[in-house]
Amino acid sequence: MSKQINLPHDDSSCGWYAALPQQPACKRLHGEQRADYAVIGAGFAGLAAARRLGELLPDKRIIQVDAQRVGQGASGRNSGFVIDLPHKFALEHPDPAHKQRLLSLNRAAIAQLQGLIERHGIDCQWSHAGKYQGAVGQRGLAYLQHFEQLLKNLGEPFRLVERDELAQVLGNAYYSRAIFTPGCYLMQPAALVTGLAHSLPENVELLEESPITGLQRDGHGGWLLQGSQGTIRTEQLLLGTSIFTQEFGYLRNRLLPVMTFASWTRPLSDAELAAYGGQLDWGLTPADHAGTTVRMTQDRRLIIRNTYKHVPKYGKSTSDGMRESVRADHRKAFLARFPQLADVPFSHTWGGVYAISRNFTNFFGELEPGVFASACDNGVGAAWGTISGTLLAEMAVGSDSAQLRDIQAVTGMPSLNPPEPFLGLGVRSRIRLAAWNSRSEL
Repeated sequence: MSKQINLPHDDSSCGWYAALPQQPACKRLHGEQRADYAVIGAGFAGLAAARRLGELLPDKRIIQVDAQRVGQGASGRNSGFVIDLPHKFALEHPDPAHKQRLLSLNRAAIAQLQGLIERHGIDCQWSHAGKYQGAVGQRGLAYLQHFEQLLKNLGEPFRLVERDELAQVLGNAYYSRAIFTPGCYLMQPAALVTGLAHSLPENVELLEESPITGLQRDGHGGWLLQGSQGTIRTEQLLLGTSIFTQEFGYLRNRLLPVMTFASWTRPLSDAELAAYGGQLDWGLTPADHAGTTVRMTQDRRLIIRNTYKHVPKYGKSTSDGMRESVRADHRKAFLARFPQLADVPFSHTWGGVYAISRNFTNFFGELEPGVFASACDNGVGAAWGTISGTLLAEMAVGSDSAQLRDIQAVTGMPSLNPPEPFLGLGVRSRIRLAAWNSRSEL
């Protein structure tokens, strides 16, 4: 039976995408198309899956389709970190082997991305800058001490950075202490994903601005993908659709759509850069998970990211009023850190939706015969999407590898959510409580 699809509805104010050069005209889905493999979604996971299929099956036709332009969705809206370490709650997993598998997979993704950037000359501010995890007050310092112990248990290198040294990097003395970990890379996410899309193998055909509005079995063991102006028939289907996987009837009541928001400045002038007094090209995440992420880009833009919203209707759950309120909160966080830049305005404020699960478990594998998915990245889309999409393609063609066995060992089934309205009430209450508890770290 055909299923009605709720489409992405992202705002048009993403700074990363607005900063790109004008993109070439895209190709859209028209008429009846046939493919050996179809990939829905052209974010990090979908692009990696389509690329790997093209490499493994050079004589097959692969069609990749996305509802938007590449870079306009979640993969082009994150804060530009490609993190090697197990993230947040995954770092607290009791099994050391589990964490080592995650670490190995993340680093394989970073190596893969770096190789593609170098091979295809992708200009995306790629930088082996490492990452700071910063604490403001006592609550943050307690989280930071816990993070330090987790790193020691993992056997990973780190360095404690105290306030004075940190201020020389960040251009402010707002943070009392940070832990620097060297394995993180920084990048311009919209530039990276568009560069990846422009360098796909020749047998991969990318169709943008072509939403799939219906999905059904075609009566011959394959699939019929229905768009507004055309169809795709395929024997094998790969979903790199993150939270939208549930719109195709899979993992329903197991994924939570959450949106986080960011604002950034225009590029600082020479005088403003001198007043700022810090370095270029760094990224800081909060020791307290509900705190504020801050970045200074290579092209002199300061980014503030915080505020989480439960968005059951994705982008349609937001409004101009909500974004203005978020922008005001970002302004407070910006001025607390950079009072010397009070005259520097924000040029863009945007949100991006992603999927989390209540048991913080990522899904990877075959949903039913001929349908494969990587879904629910739990907030670490760049590295996880890259390696999971690559390995999903290998699974779909019947390959086997140590990496494939590793990713199967660290993934599983996201837990079921309570029914509405209890789910929405619980999620919103938890987000508000986290924001209140973490107010000293914002």
